Amino acid sequence: MSDTMQQMQQLNEIKEAALARCRASFSHYDEVATYNTEKILTAFREAKLSDFHFHGTTGYGYNDVGREKLDEVFALVFRGEKALVRPHFVSGTHALATVLLGLLTPGEELVAAMGTPYDTMQSVIGVRGAAPGNLLSRGVLYREVPLRDGGYDADALRATVSAKTKMVLIQRSRGYGDRKTLTIDDIAGIIADVRALAPEAVCFVDNCYGEFTETREPLEVGADIIAGSLIKNAGGGLAPTGGYVVGRADLVERVSHALTAPGLGDEMGSYTPGYRLFFQGLFMGPHVVSQALRGADFAAAVFSELGFVVSPQAGDVRSDLIQTVQLQTAENLCAFCEGLQAYSPVDGYVRPIPGDLPGYTDPIIMACGAFVQGSSIELSADGPLREPYTVFLQGGLIFEHSVLGVLGAAARVLALREREA
Repeated sequence: MSDTMQQMQQLNEIKEAALARCRASFSHYDEVATYNTEKILTAFREAKLSDFHFHGTTGYGYNDVGREKLDEVFALVFRGEKALVRPHFVSGTHALATVLLGLLTPGEELVAAMGTPYDTMQSVIGVRGAAPGNLLSRGVLYREVPLRDGGYDADALRATVSAKTKMVLIQRSRGYGDRKTLTIDDIAGIIADVRALAPEAVCFVDNCYGEFTETREPLEVGADIIAGSLIKNAGGGLAPTGGYVVGRADLVERVSHALTAPGLGDEMGSYTPGYRLFFQGLFMGPHVVSQALRGADFAAAVFSELGFVVSPQAGDVRSDLIQTVQLQTAENLCAFCEGLQAYSPVDGYVRPIPGDLPGYTDPIIMACGAFVQGSSIELSADGPLREPYTVFLQGGLIFEHSVLGVLGAAARVLALREREA
């Protein structure tokens, strides 16, 4: 038997073993998706959504009924008093930064509850680099709650948060870190601890990658405000750009003035192409998230079979899309991304190479052949070239694509292993 045939047989055996390990998880993801789909349908019905809400406007965008209806629907779905959903947010980081810049003033204290936030947020805060307008340069005070054993440390929070704390930032996903993702129950516990220490502090949850992975969202367990990206979970793979902020009406109102201009708020802002893809993407969101979670579970099973450290493990509770694999060497990390890229629907012929990206400290290699540029609800993988050379896999609009992409990545890593043997 040729080496190629042996590898194909090995991969097929690993595939079948992985699928067998994932069956129980798949059933759970289906149940969560059904619950969240019903939640969205109820919101559409209560908001009286109609096709005339899909049309765009021009100029100032006064009385843009589509924009206003999109805000209403998001508020209903995420259980907030008010929402700000805009294509004008250029990324999830932009949405998060707008909340921070809109709500914090000089002398007020921000506390990060889960250690150091991910790279791009470090630039916003000002703990790395000197980007113009960062929080520290504006006189905002900043403290971090260190992690313990890769997770939340309630004792450290009690030693950090005080009555003078204005806001606590709770990052749901792990970012480029090795900590566990927060579940909704975890977030509820952190918020309860904050309330006991600083009852007036704003609990702000970075909800990126977490939407629709569970049956509850952070506002339902006491968060005051949340923000995220529309080219992740909440856009369902159809939203072409944008982000959202949802929460207490007074807080969202203040954020809207930071997005546009003081005095303008959320009453202006046109979008000529129209809003159909945003509504349709939200409708597709729970199903697409369930497909991505299947892909993540499958990847965990495949690469643990190959002897790599993975997190979460196949079958673990998931509260975001991200699957990590510690690939041990830079060569393995690059091989993984090359294999995944080869199974991308866009730019599948391109070989990804590491490079510098704005907001990141190390060279990044990224595999992302997506219909929406940079969309991380579509199957993609990236990682910094630093030990332990962890790849962060996310997304997957359809499970079949995830299977092919993950096996393509595994094949490249196996081939490299055989050449080095």
